[in-house]
Amino acid sequence: MGSIISIVNQKGGVGKTTTAVNLSASIATAEKTCLLVDCDPQGNATTSLGVNPSGLKPSLYDLLLGEYVGNKVILDTQIPMLKLIGANPDLFGAEVEMFYKKNKEYLLNGILSKLRHGYDYIFIDCPPSLGFLTLNSLAAADFFLVPLQCEYLAMEGLTQLLNTVRLVKKGLNPSLMMMGILLTMFDRRNNLSYQVADEVRHHFGGRVFQTTIPRNVSLSEATSYGKPIILYDIRSKGAQSYLELAREVILKGGDKGGQA
Repeated sequence: MGSIISIVNQKGGVGKTTTAVNLSASIATAEKTCLLVDCDPQGNATTSLGVNPSGLKPSLYDLLLGEYVGNKVILDTQIPMLKLIGANPDLFGAEVEMFYKKNKEYLLNGILSKLRHGYDYIFIDCPPSLGFLTLNSLAAADFFLVPLQCEYLAMEGLTQLLNTVRLVKKGLNPSLMMMGILLTMFDRRNNLSYQVADEVRHHFGGRVFQTTIPRNVSLSEATSYGKPIILYDIRSKGAQSYLELAREVILKGGDKGGQA
């Protein structure tokens, strides 16, 4: 039975989607079967894998509505071991449309519980908020992974996120565990990046991944071409960093001994 990992941070622009796409792609190249679920109505993970969200039908939205079963919505990608459940703007209305649904926080859990036996890993790219879709993602996950940018006020909001996780553990998903905090946008030319990294490691110790993701032009370029970085420029620092992260995640993948 595969591990379900939610990639979450309520702040935008921290490398969440970049991590979801490139981590899942990197693990898939290690011959692990992976499914990436785009749970963000903006559909950036979908776009990053070469699929146009505006023309996507069916999508995660249709799954949540119960109009399709999971296997009818899963898309192939350019990497044979990586599959995708895409998102489109219809997902913006999901919370309103499902307001009166019973146990609406468990809709995604119900979907993924039927799919997880077919994959080694399922990754969920969460939206930049702590609303309905993120709660569904956390309720469905075994682990959560937090991308944290190496910039000023980096830990602002992290306390709020961890408080939300504690509430989810208390009320929705008692077994949810932190897989780790991932330092992103690390700039070796900037002392501030080192200061932020030191501060985060001081506060969270072993819960911070050893791998850091650098600021790297190739990561942005790959997104614009609808490709994971390993297909766009595997020799780039960005690609090598995500391959290193994939190794760390695989090592942690069967260990549910972390803590929130």
